[in-house]
Amino acid sequence: MQTAKTSTTPLRQLALHSTTTCSSHATTYGKCILAAYTDVRKDSCKQEFEKFGQCLREAVCLARDDKGSIF
Repeated sequence: MQTAKTSTTPLRQLALHSTTTCSSHATTYGKCILAAYTDVRKDSCKQEFEKFGQCLREAVCLARDDKGSIF
């Protein structure tokens, strides 16, 4: 049985890859949200969100390829 410190859950993998692999996309998306938070409109940061989401999907796929299925 794995302990909480050594187990690699899907959420842990996503967090690891999102902070290391997708940090620039996350920063860009965050800055867009921050700039638009007082005048929120649908799809105001859609492009940034889509790039960040694509990066996360690619990072998860890479993690899955490295270690087998993450689920």
